[in-house]
Amino acid sequence: MSPFIIFGLLMLFSGLEGLMLELQPNSRRCLKEEVHKDVLVTGEYEINEIQGQTIDIQVTDTKGHVLVNHEDKNKGKFAFTTDEYDVFELCFISKVQQGYHGQAHEVSIFIKTGVEAKNYEGLGDASQLKPLEIELKRLEDLSESIVQAFAYMRQREEDMRNTNESTNSRVFYLSVFSMLCLVGLATWQVIYLRQYFKSKKLIE
Repeated sequence: MSPFIIFGLLMLFSGLEGLMLELQPNSRRCLKEEVHKDVLVTGEYEINEIQGQTIDIQVTDTKGHVLVNHEDKNKGKFAFTTDEYDVFELCFISKVQQGYHGQAHEVSIFIKTGVEAKNYEGLGDASQLKPLEIELKRLEDLSESIVQAFAYMRQREEDMRNTNESTNSRVFYLSVFSMLCLVGLATWQVIYLRQYFKSKKLIE
Protein backbone atom coordinates (compact mmCIF):
# COMPACT_ATOMS: atom_id res chain seq x y z
CA MET A 1 0.00 0.00 0.00
CA SER A 2 1.44 3.36 -0.99
CA PRO A 3 2.20 6.09 1.62
CA PHE A 4 -0.43 8.34 0.00
CA ILE A 5 -3.17 5.73 0.55
CA ILE A 6 -2.08 5.20 4.15
CA PHE A 7 -2.12 8.96 4.77
CA GLY A 8 -5.57 9.24 3.17
CA LEU A 9 -6.98 6.47 5.35
CA LEU A 10 -5.41 8.07 8.41
CA MET A 11 -7.09 11.41 7.67
CA LEU A 12 -10.39 9.70 6.83
CA PHE A 13 -10.77 7.51 9.90
CA SER A 14 -8.86 9.56 12.50
CA GLY A 15 -10.37 12.93 13.26
CA LEU A 16 -8.02 15.89 13.26
CA GLU A 17 -9.52 19.37 13.13
CA GLY A 18 -8.16 22.83 13.88
CA LEU A 19 -10.44 25.86 13.65
CA MET A 20 -10.32 29.60 14.10
CA LEU A 21 -13.56 31.48 14.69
CA GLU A 22 -14.82 34.87 15.84
CA LEU A 23 -17.21 35.11 18.78
CA GLN A 24 -19.30 38.26 19.06
CA PRO A 25 -19.97 39.73 22.55
CA ASN A 26 -22.99 38.33 24.43
CA SER A 27 -23.41 35.60 21.83
CA ARG A 28 -23.24 31.83 21.55
CA ARG A 29 -21.44 29.93 18.82
CA CYS A 30 -21.54 26.15 18.50
CA LEU A 31 -19.91 23.40 16.49
CA LYS A 32 -21.55 20.02 15.90
CA GLU A 33 -19.87 16.72 15.09
CA GLU A 34 -21.06 13.13 14.70
CA VAL A 35 -18.90 10.72 16.69
CA HIS A 36 -19.08 6.93 16.87
CA LYS A 37 -19.40 4.87 20.04
CA ASP A 38 -16.36 4.35 22.32
CA VAL A 39 -14.30 7.07 20.62
CA LEU A 40 -11.91 9.29 22.55
CA VAL A 41 -12.34 13.01 21.85
CA THR A 42 -9.82 15.59 23.01
CA GLY A 43 -9.74 19.32 22.52
CA GLU A 44 -7.51 22.26 23.22
CA TYR A 45 -8.66 25.87 22.96
CA GLU A 46 -7.29 29.36 23.43
CA ILE A 47 -9.25 32.64 23.51
CA ASN A 48 -7.85 36.15 23.63
CA GLU A 49 -8.54 37.91 26.92
CA ILE A 50 -10.77 41.01 26.94
CA GLN A 51 -11.38 42.97 30.12
CA GLY A 52 -14.90 42.71 31.41
CA GLN A 53 -15.76 39.67 29.26
CA THR A 54 -15.86 35.99 30.12
CA ILE A 55 -16.19 32.84 28.03
CA ASP A 56 -17.88 29.57 29.01
CA ILE A 57 -17.24 26.32 27.13
CA GLN A 58 -19.75 23.47 27.08
CA VAL A 59 -19.94 20.12 25.31
CA THR A 60 -23.35 18.42 25.27
CA ASP A 61 -25.01 15.52 23.47
CA THR A 62 -28.47 15.37 21.89
CA LYS A 63 -29.99 14.25 25.22
CA GLY A 64 -28.74 17.38 26.96
CA HIS A 65 -26.04 15.68 29.01
CA VAL A 66 -23.16 18.06 29.78
CA LEU A 67 -19.84 16.32 29.11
CA VAL A 68 -17.56 19.35 29.47
CA ASN A 69 -18.26 22.60 31.32
CA HIS A 70 -15.47 25.17 31.65
CA GLU A 71 -16.54 28.54 33.06
CA ASP A 72 -14.57 31.74 32.62
CA LYS A 73 -11.56 30.10 31.03
CA ASN A 74 -9.53 31.58 28.19
CA LYS A 75 -7.30 28.58 27.74
CA GLY A 76 -7.70 24.92 28.49
CA LYS A 77 -8.07 21.31 27.45
CA PHE A 78 -10.85 18.75 27.65
CA ALA A 79 -11.33 15.06 26.92
CA PHE A 80 -14.19 12.56 26.99
CA THR A 81 -15.09 9.14 25.59
CA THR A 82 -18.41 8.63 23.84
CA ASP A 83 -20.82 6.05 25.27
CA GLU A 84 -22.82 5.76 22.05
CA TYR A 85 -23.04 7.11 18.54
CA ASP A 86 -24.40 10.65 18.79
CA VAL A 87 -24.09 14.22 17.60
CA PHE A 88 -22.05 16.27 20.06
CA GLU A 89 -22.20 20.06 20.31
CA LEU A 90 -19.31 22.25 21.42
CA CYS A 91 -20.45 25.76 22.37
CA PHE A 92 -18.59 28.96 23.25
CA ILE A 93 -20.70 31.43 25.25
CA SER A 94 -19.65 35.06 25.56
CA LYS A 95 -20.74 37.18 28.53
CA VAL A 96 -20.08 40.93 28.90
CA GLN A 97 -20.20 42.49 32.35
CA GLN A 98 -22.18 45.64 32.94
CA GLY A 99 -20.32 48.85 32.27
CA TYR A 100 -18.09 47.37 29.54
CA HIS A 101 -18.33 47.69 25.77
CA GLY A 102 -18.29 44.29 24.17
CA GLN A 103 -15.62 43.21 21.69
CA ALA A 104 -15.32 40.15 19.49
CA HIS A 105 -13.22 37.25 20.78
CA GLU A 106 -10.86 35.26 18.60
CA VAL A 107 -11.20 31.56 19.38
CA SER A 108 -8.67 28.92 18.39
CA ILE A 109 -9.83 25.32 18.83
CA PHE A 110 -7.97 22.12 18.00
CA ILE A 111 -9.95 18.86 18.19
CA LYS A 112 -8.73 15.28 17.87
CA THR A 113 -10.79 12.10 17.72
CA GLY A 114 -10.03 8.42 17.51
CA VAL A 115 -6.44 7.28 17.08
CA GLU A 116 -5.05 10.82 16.88
CA ALA A 117 -6.50 11.66 20.30
CA LYS A 118 -4.60 8.91 22.12
CA ASN A 119 -1.33 9.71 23.89
CA TYR A 120 0.89 6.92 22.61
CA GLU A 121 4.04 8.46 24.09
CA GLY A 122 2.52 8.29 27.56
CA LEU A 123 1.34 4.73 26.85
CA GLY A 124 4.85 3.76 25.79
CA ASP A 125 6.38 5.23 28.95
CA ALA A 126 3.85 3.49 31.18
CA SER A 127 4.19 0.10 29.46
CA GLN A 128 7.91 0.49 28.72
CA LEU A 129 7.38 -0.07 24.99
CA LYS A 130 9.97 0.57 22.35
CA PRO A 131 9.32 3.21 19.65
CA LEU A 132 8.64 0.51 17.05
CA GLU A 133 6.19 -1.23 19.39
CA ILE A 134 4.42 2.08 20.00
CA GLU A 135 4.10 2.66 16.25
CA LEU A 136 2.76 -0.88 15.77
CA LYS A 137 0.21 -0.26 18.53
CA ARG A 138 -0.87 2.95 16.82
CA LEU A 139 -1.22 1.16 13.46
CA GLU A 140 -3.18 -1.63 15.16
CA ASP A 141 -5.62 0.90 16.63
CA LEU A 142 -5.85 2.64 13.27
CA SER A 143 -6.63 -0.65 11.52
CA GLU A 144 -9.31 -1.41 14.11
CA SER A 145 -10.89 2.03 13.62
CA ILE A 146 -10.92 1.48 9.84
CA VAL A 147 -12.61 -1.90 10.26
CA GLN A 148 -15.19 -0.37 12.60
CA ALA A 149 -15.82 2.49 10.18
CA PHE A 150 -16.38 0.10 7.28
CA ALA A 151 -18.70 -2.02 9.44
CA TYR A 152 -20.66 1.10 10.35
CA MET A 153 -20.90 2.17 6.69
CA ARG A 154 -22.06 -1.32 5.73
CA GLN A 155 -24.72 -1.23 8.44
CA ARG A 156 -25.85 2.22 7.30
CA GLU A 157 -26.04 1.00 3.70
CA GLU A 158 -28.13 -1.99 4.81
CA ASP A 159 -30.45 0.25 6.84
CA MET A 160 -30.87 2.63 3.90
CA ARG A 161 -31.57 -0.28 1.55
CA ASN A 162 -34.22 -1.64 3.92
CA THR A 163 -35.76 1.82 4.18
CA ASN A 164 -35.85 2.16 0.39
CA GLU A 165 -37.43 -1.26 -0.02
CA SER A 166 -40.03 -0.46 2.63
CA THR A 167 -40.79 2.89 0.98
CA ASN A 168 -41.10 1.29 -2.46
CA SER A 169 -43.47 -1.35 -1.07
CA ARG A 170 -45.65 1.30 0.57
CA VAL A 171 -45.70 3.41 -2.60
CA PHE A 172 -46.69 0.33 -4.63
CA TYR A 173 -49.61 -0.55 -2.34
CA LEU A 174 -50.68 3.10 -2.24
CA SER A 175 -50.67 3.20 -6.04
CA VAL A 176 -52.76 0.01 -6.20
CA PHE A 177 -55.21 1.40 -3.65
CA SER A 178 -55.46 4.70 -5.54
CA MET A 179 -56.08 2.84 -8.81
CA LEU A 180 -58.83 0.73 -7.23
CA CYS A 181 -60.44 3.88 -5.83
CA LEU A 182 -60.36 5.54 -9.25
CA VAL A 183 -61.83 2.45 -10.95
CA GLY A 184 -64.54 2.19 -8.29
CA LEU A 185 -65.34 5.90 -8.58
CA ALA A 186 -65.50 5.70 -12.38
CA THR A 187 -67.78 2.62 -12.21
CA TRP A 188 -70.07 4.31 -9.70
CA GLN A 189 -70.20 7.44 -11.87
CA VAL A 190 -71.16 5.43 -14.98
CA ILE A 191 -73.91 3.55 -13.09
CA TYR A 192 -75.24 6.77 -11.54
CA LEU A 193 -75.34 8.61 -14.87
CA ARG A 194 -77.00 5.63 -16.56
CA GLN A 195 -79.72 5.51 -13.91
CA TYR A 196 -80.13 9.30 -14.10
CA PHE A 197 -80.56 9.28 -17.88
CA LYS A 198 -83.03 6.38 -17.59
CA SER A 199 -85.07 8.30 -15.02
CA LYS A 200 -85.20 11.23 -17.45
CA LYS A 201 -86.11 8.80 -20.21
CA LEU A 202 -83.19 9.97 -22.29
CA ILE A 203 -82.03 6.41 -22.82
CA GLU A 204 -83.73 3.03 -22.60
